[in-house]
Amino acid sequence: MPDSRRPLYRLVSLDGSPHPVLDAPYESIAAAEAAASRWCERQGRSPSASEQGIGLEVQTSCGEWRTLGYPSACLLGHGDRSKKTGAP
Repeated sequence: MPDSRRPLYRLVSLDGSPHPVLDAPYESIAAAEAAASRWCERQGRSPSASEQGIGLEVQTSCGEWRTLGYPSACLLGHGDRSKKTGAP
């Protein structure tokens, strides 16, 4: 990837499709994870199955998307939403 072009990140569902709520370009991993965490914290109800799992992808220099991983238990739809943890 050319040095002048910063990578873009996006949040996706577990099936690799753009996340139904959080589909937006993010300029950093931290920004994408922060958006996902804020969204998870605001959920007063259980998210639907398609919203439960969140993955993180980066756009390559040729425009393809590559999965980086699945950031934290909250983002995977597991864990106690009333308990915050600092580590992914």
